[in-house]
Amino acid sequence: MTAANHAIDTVQMYRVYIKAPPEAVWTAITEPEWTVRYGYAPLVEYDLRADGAFRAYANEGMKALGCPEVISDGEVVEADPPRRLVQTWRMTMTPEMAAEAFTRVTFDLAQVRGGVTRLTVTHDVSGAPMWATVMRGDSEPTGAGGGWSEILSGLKTLLETGEPLPFQSGPEDMGPDRPMSC
Repeated sequence: MTAANHAIDTVQMYRVYIKAPPEAVWTAITEPEWTVRYGYAPLVEYDLRADGAFRAYANEGMKALGCPEVISDGEVVEADPPRRLVQTWRMTMTPEMAAEAFTRVTFDLAQVRGGVTRLTVTHDVSGAPMWATVMRGDSEPTGAGGGWSEILSGLKTLLETGEPLPFQSGPEDMGPDRPMSC
């Protein structure tokens, strides 16, 4: 593997433009009443200060599939609302994933024009090959989801329309027809 290929495998970057102010995007990323409405619908808990805790909790559908209560955890490295959030992140849904290294996620938000926010998510998944596969969306055919692309699509749709994507309407969507397992 070349150094360039290794960088592609370990640092993932996603960018989306959302017709909403940075404050609204920040709130949707960090507040549990929003996070349960898009992506994998976890309830998140942030202590938005350096060394503050991050936790994401399984929704009812995930719990029904045997997921632990805390599905990911980490620590806030930097919080500069509504511009930048840097955190460590570890998936704890399975013992194998929990054994992987903590990863680092950076959310950069910038108002670019006409009420549009550019959200750039950089996820350094070094030392976490299983998590890298999930976040890249490689697990979507197996029902485990579309990774950051799915999460950010759901976030954008929710903020722009007020409605979640059909496959992201809430905890009930993590049931039998979305056969994700823990």
